[in-house]
Amino acid sequence: MRFIPKKVDDSVNVSKEHPLVEAGTLVIGLTLIFAAIAAALILIVDLVLLFVSPEREAAMFSNWLPDGIVAVEEEDKRVVALQALTTRLARHWEDSPYEFRVEISADDDLNAMALPGGLIIVTSGLLDSVESENELAFVLGHEIGHFRNRDHIRALGRGVVLTIFFVAISGGDSVANLSMTISDLTLRGFSRGQEADADKFGLELVYKEYGHVAESWRFFERVGDEDNALIDIAAYLSTHPSPEDRVARMIELAESNGWPVTGPVVESEGY
Repeated sequence: MRFIPKKVDDSVNVSKEHPLVEAGTLVIGLTLIFAAIAAALILIVDLVLLFVSPEREAAMFSNWLPDGIVAVEEEDKRVVALQALTTRLARHWEDSPYEFRVEISADDDLNAMALPGGLIIVTSGLLDSVESENELAFVLGHEIGHFRNRDHIRALGRGVVLTIFFVAISGGDSVANLSMTISDLTLRGFSRGQEADADKFGLELVYKEYGHVAESWRFFERVGDEDNALIDIAAYLSTHPSPEDRVARMIELAESNGWPVTGPVVESEGY
C-alpha cells in the first residue's frame, strides 16, 4: 500500500479570532486581574490598620512632614494663629489621642487635608479666601472630624498599596511619579459618606467653640458662586462634595440639632 502524505494545514495552530480581538481580551483580562488584586490588598490593609491604635499612629507620625506631597511654607507667620485656633477646637474633642499640628502649604489651590499623626495641612490659597474665623474654624473642624473617624489612616493605606502595586508591575521613575500622584489623590480624597460625617463633627466643634454656627458655611456659598472670579474652585471640588449640597446639609444639621445659625462673627485678621 502506497503512503501519500497529506499537505500540512498551516492554520491548525492559528486562532480564528482577529488579532485585535485577542489583544483586547488579554488586556481586559489582565486589567480585571490587577484590579482584583489591588482591591484585595486595599481591603487587607484597611483591616490591618484597624488594629493600629490612634495613640500608636500619633507616636509613629509625630514629627512627619509629607515632603513628597505638599510644600510646607515655613515663613508664613499665619501658622501661629492657625495652630491656636486648631488647638481651641480640638479641646472640644475631650478624648482625642492627637496633639494636632498645623502647617501651611504654599499652594494657591483651595484645600485642606488630614494626614497621619494629627497633621493638618491648609493651603495659603484657602487662607486667602476665608472672610471670617468662623469659616476657617469649620474647615479645621472638618479635618479634625476625619481624624475622629480615622478616614486619613485608611486613605494612607490605600495610597501605599497603589504606589507599591504600580511600581511592582511596571517600575521606572515615570511610574514612581505616577504612583506618587495616585497616593496624593488618595490622601486628599474621601468618600461622600466620610465627608458628610466629618462635616457633622466639624459643625459640632464650631457650635461648642462659639455657641452658634453662624458663617460656618459662608465659604462654601462663595465657592459655589460661579460669578466670583477671585476663587479658583477646581482643586477643592475635586476632593470634596459640591458646595450647594454641603450648605444644604449643614443647615439641616444645624436645625435638627438646635444649633443657632446667627451670632457674633470673628474677623479673619491674623489668618
